[in-house]
Amino acid sequence: MFRIGLILLLFLASSNEKMYHREYHQNGQLKSQGWKLGDSKENFWKYYFPNGVLQQQGHYKMNRKTGYWYFYNTSGRLEMEGHMVAGKMVNWWLFYDENEKINHKCQLQDGIKNGYCLKYKDEKLTSAEKYHQGKKVKEWFTFSSFRKENKLSDLK
Repeated sequence: MFRIGLILLLFLASSNEKMYHREYHQNGQLKSQGWKLGDSKENFWKYYFPNGVLQQQGHYKMNRKTGYWYFYNTSGRLEMEGHMVAGKMVNWWLFYDENEKINHKCQLQDGIKNGYCLKYKDEKLTSAEKYHQGKKVKEWFTFSSFRKENKLSDLK
């Protein structure tokens, strides 16, 4: 009985050990790397495309994406970045064009547009939209028309 208890204790101790983990694509390229506590992803992680280019990076807490995350395309260009809570996209997210200039930035809730979305062309604001649960409810093309109906503090 003592031996079974000791084996169980050693198993539980090793399953809660923090270890650096790496996975590889079938072609041998690194697929992901980061910290694990038992089976749970924790702290900073990076993911890679099969061509070796960085795909995404950010933090985990209890196996869920949390904090600030960055996402890239297969050639390594930044496509979007923003906040994650419990694995969901929330708050402001920035989306980039092919020249890595901000194309639009939107307020998200559970990965869905919910709030304001500001659109840019050549780094100049061109319009603002308001969304409710993924559906566009209003759009403005001038700053003065936006200010007539909204408070700038709503953009925080």
